[in-house]
Amino acid sequence: MKPVSTLSLSKADVTAFFHTHWGSPDMVNSHGTYRCDELEGFAVTDEKGDIKGLITYFIAGNECEVVSLDSIAENKGIGSLLLKEVERVSKRKQCKSIKLITTNDNMQALMFYQKRGYTLAKLYVNAVEKARKIKPEIPFAADNGIPIRDELLLVKDLT
Repeated sequence: MKPVSTLSLSKADVTAFFHTHWGSPDMVNSHGTYRCDELEGFAVTDEKGDIKGLITYFIAGNECEVVSLDSIAENKGIGSLLLKEVERVSKRKQCKSIKLITTNDNMQALMFYQKRGYTLAKLYVNAVEKARKIKPEIPFAADNGIPIRDELLLVKDLT
């Protein structure tokens, strides 16, 4: 597996990926609204060129923000590989930290990021309620039954 820049993929394929896995390429959180299919990113594809994992991010000043990370095949190292690639780029561009937001229901993401050196930095209580006003298709509860309400900011220091 080797990550490739999303710029080397067709925009239609990237957009379709987000429609399938997020309902749309729009990501809304307490930091803003992002069009994920227009952000920088990396993907892992199979031999047919189908996307198996995708990460998007942007760099502002000396900080990188991961906006989305998806892996179709769990526990295969795809998410880790993609995150390492963004960390590598961030260090090369002299970022001091990487941050990201996940929701309170996403136990898998919380474990994943903490195992990779990210720490909980901030809680945004009821932030998802505000996001739903912009993106009403955000569900009220996760598949695990936990109500989706709050956002958690995780940060990794790169210095």
